[in-house]
Amino acid sequence: MRIAIVHKDRCHAKKCGTECIIYCPRVRTGDETVIIGPEGKAVISEELCVGCGICIKKCPFDAIDIISLPEELEHPTHRYGKNGFALYGLPAPMDGKVTGILGANGIGKSTAIKILSGQLRPNLGNFDEEVAWEEIFKQYAGTELFDYLQTVSKKSLKIASKPQYIDYIPKVFNGTVRALLKTTDERNKLAEILPALKLDTILDHDIGTLSGGELQRVAIAACLAREADLYFFDEITPFLDIYQRIAAAKLIRELATQRPVMIVEHDLAILDMLADTVHVGYGKPSVFGIITRPKGVRVGINQYLEGFLNEENVRFRDTQVVFEKRAHDKGSNREDLFVIPPMTKQYESFGLTVSGGTIRSGEVLGIVGANGIGKSTFAKLLAGAETPTTGSMETSLKISYKPQYIKGDTSDSVEMYLRQCTTKFDSSMFQHEIIEALSIQPILQSPVDTLSGGELQRVAIAGCLARDADLYILDEPSAHLDVEQRVKVTRMIKHHAEGREAGIMVIDHDIYLIDMISERILVFEGEPGVSGTASGPFPMRDGMNRFLRELDVTFRRDQSGRPRINKPESFLDREQKGLGEFYYYAQDEA
Repeated sequence: MRIAIVHKDRCHAKKCGTECIIYCPRVRTGDETVIIGPEGKAVISEELCVGCGICIKKCPFDAIDIISLPEELEHPTHRYGKNGFALYGLPAPMDGKVTGILGANGIGKSTAIKILSGQLRPNLGNFDEEVAWEEIFKQYAGTELFDYLQTVSKKSLKIASKPQYIDYIPKVFNGTVRALLKTTDERNKLAEILPALKLDTILDHDIGTLSGGELQRVAIAACLAREADLYFFDEITPFLDIYQRIAAAKLIRELATQRPVMIVEHDLAILDMLADTVHVGYGKPSVFGIITRPKGVRVGINQYLEGFLNEENVRFRDTQVVFEKRAHDKGSNREDLFVIPPMTKQYESFGLTVSGGTIRSGEVLGIVGANGIGKSTFAKLLAGAETPTTGSMETSLKISYKPQYIKGDTSDSVEMYLRQCTTKFDSSMFQHEIIEALSIQPILQSPVDTLSGGELQRVAIAGCLARDADLYILDEPSAHLDVEQRVKVTRMIKHHAEGREAGIMVIDHDIYLIDMISERILVFEGEPGVSGTASGPFPMRDGMNRFLRELDVTFRRDQSGRPRINKPESFLDREQKGLGEFYYYAQDEA
């Protein structure tokens, strides 16, 4: 079976020579295998296409994908029109459990959630007319989804959903946080939820004035407060620090004892702590996605990182994600690149103290701490965007800085933006190390102000690393990126630091990313919103022990070397806390 996908946002028939038509062998014999449709975009007949792949290589905008699938995937769960994305399989909610969905962006996770929440009726691949529910029931007879879909069809299922993109909330609601949450408090649980998520102090703030982290916590609280038969959380971690992530995870775990919960999440440490089972989504993003049957959370995450699904006998990734146990020791012989001077920054209601330190050539320095404790202020001081109150930040080093919040406020194409960042855009090294590594080629002709959150993040990382600099500072590079993209960014940043003998500072809340990428760590401590102190840099073990002790969380490694959060008050959790080993056992590193 063969499916042909035309990415309409990348198809620019007026800017090309319609190579997809000119070079198609079937068109040359007189067939209308490829035509330009009424919308000015290419339309490919899957029945006539022979899958030669010539149009894929000839299209200058990478707008075409032709995929051959096994015959058992002949009938998709849902397809978005002719030459549109196809989804195969659905996750199954389970009473009393948190069900996770793990997979790349564009693999169909949000589509699956829309179907399960009743927002979208599955068309079983028949996109020309609405498919009757009886036909859908016939397809799912004998499965765990049969009864569930019957409930969905009667519209008797009440769903509470936290959306992926929270920046739309201020566009549909005007008023204070208190007013918004009051309309959602159907379970009378706000009195418990508000202090756990530390929302008490912003109840009278206007929704339009909230930061990303505050808006995310309000969205989570609003979903938790509703009375529903099923709860969906689409990415709870963006903009939240590790303290807030764990607090949100505990509230969701508590809710799951009463109602089924489904969650889409790219922070594997939080997903591992939160979910009981996971469905792995694989395929080709924006082309087709396959959702597996449920797996135990440990098994599912390990198979996803390995890139091989044992039960399905499918390899969906060429490379395995490896957590190197000795990776943190190799930077000990590096030369110092830059001495971080002691300095302070005092605002009206917040003060930051930096004790000083060094960053080494070729080193990636991880930076961790709570939100509102001065990490971004520290980055701005180093980048020259802020002036210290005491101390001096004079340096001859060239510094490139990617801020935490990115604005796609230009209509220039991605290619034009990156050409403004570097004169080496056309070099093979830049194309290979930046463009290919971040999968930016397909969106080069897209205007920057039309990009999604994940696309904009990748372009901002590319722009930062494209500049000629001695020190690179990246503030939350993992936000809106899926697991695959985070792994690619991790590899690329480490390669970039060593290849250029540059120093790279990475501020992030994804413990997996910090663990994989850092040789040493800078820890921010204090009272969020009041005062912060930058301590270190420390060796990874010392710094992470200090950070995790404050968080009251312990980590262990499983057989694959992957870090895992111990369940609170479990035997290992209590044993490691007794030994003072919050960041793995010492023998785990041996």
